[in-house]
Amino acid sequence: MKIAVLPGDGVGKEVTAQAVRVLEAAVGNAVPLELIEAPIGQAGVVAAGDPLPPATLELCRAADAILFGAAGVPGDEKLPFDQRPGASLLRLRKDLKLFANFRPVFMFPELIGASTLKPDVVDGLDLIILRELTGDVYFGEPRGIRTLPNGERQGYNTMLYSESEVERLAHVAFRTARTRRHKVCSVEKANVLEASQVWRDVFVRVGAEYPDVELTHLFVDAAAMMLIRAPKQFDVMATGNIFGDILSDCAAMLTGSIGMLPSASLADGGKGLYEPVHGSAPDIAGNNIANPLAAILSVAMMLRHSFVRPDLASHVEAAVARVLADGYRTADIYQPGTRKVGTIEMGDAVAAALGPA
Repeated sequence: MKIAVLPGDGVGKEVTAQAVRVLEAAVGNAVPLELIEAPIGQAGVVAAGDPLPPATLELCRAADAILFGAAGVPGDEKLPFDQRPGASLLRLRKDLKLFANFRPVFMFPELIGASTLKPDVVDGLDLIILRELTGDVYFGEPRGIRTLPNGERQGYNTMLYSESEVERLAHVAFRTARTRRHKVCSVEKANVLEASQVWRDVFVRVGAEYPDVELTHLFVDAAAMMLIRAPKQFDVMATGNIFGDILSDCAAMLTGSIGMLPSASLADGGKGLYEPVHGSAPDIAGNNIANPLAAILSVAMMLRHSFVRPDLASHVEAAVARVLADGYRTADIYQPGTRKVGTIEMGDAVAAALGPA
């Protein structure tokens, strides 16, 4: 397993360190493991004057998988787009063609009380938000800021989706649903956006190839409402880049904390980038309080998807469940009666719970 390790900025460095410890403990001597660390984000600017240094990009191209922490610092948005530490991840996704972003949303029984929703709403929650990751308004051209004749500044972006972009994601959605509960909900805004109309048309056409999978449609505003009202109705939610970005963070809070959600961004052929859904969180960085479980669970997704080792992936997931059952909690999921621990202590607990691989 040749893995590029990109800790990045803020809490990314802290949670990635614990994820690496758990990865090494889980793999043991079962598979040769090669971990190569490289800078990205502000760390890339400091090291090489570029948020995505050429050497980092080449390492990622050569690796079997990438373990990513977080990128971004306060004031990112004031810099030109290509110089923003936080935009380095978008550049990496585009270069490696990581078009399918899996964001599983599941409820550990021990954390039901950490959710702000009623227990009966989230008990048994298990869904996937499948987000198209290399198109849409984040990458559409033209984009920029211009000055109008009257002297007023105007920002503009372009939302684009081609049929081929939507079709490849649709096939991933339906194939994924076949391994779960056979339901796909396509989320868009076809009532007002032409790009969304193309999205819906393609999903209907591709869905006809999967008669065993139920296809439904929701406008994104209704989908956001239903995620809060009745989230257990969903199995695979397939949506575009910007809508998926927003909905997956919304869904993260169903579980009690965004610090619990892993993700996988996959290209054709199984190459993937694995990262916690949360960002760099500079306000808590360096204080040993960030939750590393999303990063650790991202390691499990890496083992399952890129290396096809479901046995090792399940081993990591079972260790996390065991630690939660034993009452270990970082600050974001702490409840009275449980044991509050820091980032390192949580990593210690998961590594210890792994035992022999």
